[in-house]
Amino acid sequence: MQLTRYSDYSLRVLIFLAVRPDRLTTIEEIANAYGVSRAHLMKVVRNLGRAGFVDTVRGRGGGFRLALRPEDINIGDVVRQTEERMDLVECFDPTANQCRIDSVCGLHGVLEEALEAFLATLDGYTLADLVARRRGSLSRLLGVS
Repeated sequence: MQLTRYSDYSLRVLIFLAVRPDRLTTIEEIANAYGVSRAHLMKVVRNLGRAGFVDTVRGRGGGFRLALRPEDINIGDVVRQTEERMDLVECFDPTANQCRIDSVCGLHGVLEEALEAFLATLDGYTLADLVARRRGSLSRLLGVS
């Protein structure tokens, strides 16, 4: 399983915000900290806001921050919100499935079980789990105080 860049950036934004929960953050700050595209981050932050993970404040001095406590942001939920499709193989998408052995193949069931296990593992973690013991190191690496 490989997550999209969109999910990766979404998780990175949430980690950045969790490291400094008491301040508004800008796209510029996160783009500089991670060395990633501002355009990608704008879309990510907008959609994280729509999903209820991030609050945005418009205008001069605006920015964004976590809408929930890190303990209340489940990593599995974030991935489900940010991954448009989780088609591990062609047969997961009934509209595009051209597999000739689909009706007798056991691979689909095995991969579906693996995907469920992957998501179940992510469901066992919150944003707080990702940053709790690493806050100081993350702050230094991201250049935040």
